[in-house]
Amino acid sequence: RLINLPLIVYWMIVADFRTNNKKEEVINLDAILFKCRDILRQAKNSGSFFEKRDMMLTLVFLRFIGEKYEDGVAHLRAQLIEQGLDPDDENIMSAFFEDATFTDGTYNLPPEARWSTIIDTPAPGLNVALDTALRSIATTTPSLKGCFVEGTFTQRNLAGNDMKKLVDEINKISHKVFGEEKDLIGRVYEYFLKEFAVNATKEEGEFYTPHDIVQLIASMIEPFDGTIYDPCCGSGGMFIQSAELVKSKQGDISKINVYGQEKEAATYRLAKMNLALRGISHNLGAESDSTFTNDLHKGLYFDYIMANPPFNLKGWYNDNLKNDSRWSDYDTPPESNANYAWILHILSHMNKQKGVAGFLLANGALGDTDALTIRRELIENDKVEAIIVLPRELFITTDISVTLWILNQNKKGGMWHGRKQRNREGEILFMDLRQWTENPVKGEQKKKVILKDNQIKRATEIYFKWQAEGTDGTNYAEPELYRSVRIDEADGIEANNFSLVPSRYIEFVDRDSAIDYHKVLTETASTVTDLLERQKKNDDMLRKALNRLGYECK
Repeated sequence: RLINLPLIVYWMIVADFRTNNKKEEVINLDAILFKCRDILRQAKNSGSFFEKRDMMLTLVFLRFIGEKYEDGVAHLRAQLIEQGLDPDDENIMSAFFEDATFTDGTYNLPPEARWSTIIDTPAPGLNVALDTALRSIATTTPSLKGCFVEGTFTQRNLAGNDMKKLVDEINKISHKVFGEEKDLIGRVYEYFLKEFAVNATKEEGEFYTPHDIVQLIASMIEPFDGTIYDPCCGSGGMFIQSAELVKSKQGDISKINVYGQEKEAATYRLAKMNLALRGISHNLGAESDSTFTNDLHKGLYFDYIMANPPFNLKGWYNDNLKNDSRWSDYDTPPESNANYAWILHILSHMNKQKGVAGFLLANGALGDTDALTIRRELIENDKVEAIIVLPRELFITTDISVTLWILNQNKKGGMWHGRKQRNREGEILFMDLRQWTENPVKGEQKKKVILKDNQIKRATEIYFKWQAEGTDGTNYAEPELYRSVRIDEADGIEANNFSLVPSRYIEFVDRDSAIDYHKVLTETASTVTDLLERQKKNDDMLRKALNRLGYECK
């Protein structure tokens, strides 16, 4: 009775609290997408994960391009009114709106392709209306040709009521509402990857690079002008988020030329949609294909390269690649995984005088014995500038810690993005950020850690200061965080058999040796005794209180 009564009272209090403090549900992006997921799971003919995902992403694309058109029309109307013209006059409407030319990258959509037409279509006709919209866009806008699969909706032929439910949910997704999302289509892609493909891994090629990681890479290599290349561009998130960073620094994205390649056909189409919506000039090749077996940008060199290749990719090699020109100056990369094939592919496309690359690889590449010869040659040729180990659980599809590599074709110094850099030949900066895990985000399937803006700023400042004229590279270090290491110093990279594992160079404090274990155990025992005494007093007080209320408690 002593045990049960407090539990009953507790649950009565909880029930009363919930009744009197019930709050209206806050609609957020995940809540909308959760409803869409459930609609698709229960619907007939919704297809495989990939078909569900493609259907959803295509709907989101139609929503976004339609919203952009509506914004463009509203902006044009405001301009006409400022000029003293009546935008509702028939002649004005005919001259400006029937074949509108928008200066902000807005696509002029025919009536059947506008979201306002789709949202007003009765449920039984939605599948046909959606495919008609896609066909119309592809016909009237050459730059969007190849973004869609013909018959996406009529071939699946989802029940009219189910499709109507999906369209009504997608109608809630708006840049006006979710403006804080830097890459909204990418976020939708990430959500459905997480929800529909729990077992997907980066080895299978389905992954999304979170915003904080892209921001870290872009902040360090500063792709603010010239050409940018991503050899495994996925949904185009690297390009989108880099463009956002350029805008935040009052840069001009029209000065950036984007090149990329993607193996998966559906993801290739998504990247084209994503970039077209943002008005980013791009060349992703004429088709989706493997970067290794069919390099669509062979012979081209780029100012900046950003990439997040599949980790430890198997099955990348065939005999035709044995004497490939991309590794003619190095050994042929190991067949066991593609890590060093990605490195040499990226190096082969870097501008010979000033190219900079930032890309992610699994930590195993830092000391892989199978690739020791290639790694030694990269270091001796002074191509490696910085090695930055990141915290675990930054990704949804893998919880491993990964490494950001920075390659630089020019470590000799000089002016760069307004900063005077010193000669850094023969040096590599090592950084270990694995302890930066104080920002957990709990999800339905995995705990994910994010890098906060102040942490990204801190890491970038460490890197820029190391590059700066006046910095002494031989004494640039902070225990457990970073250290500049020369190739030829006594405990340097050559002495460590050309390993790039940061923990071999960065000082780590052995805190265990300073612990007084007898003192710790004594204090712990004292604390436990105190807690037990307090618990006994609390039990006595509760027993007396209940006895006064008429309950018999022993």
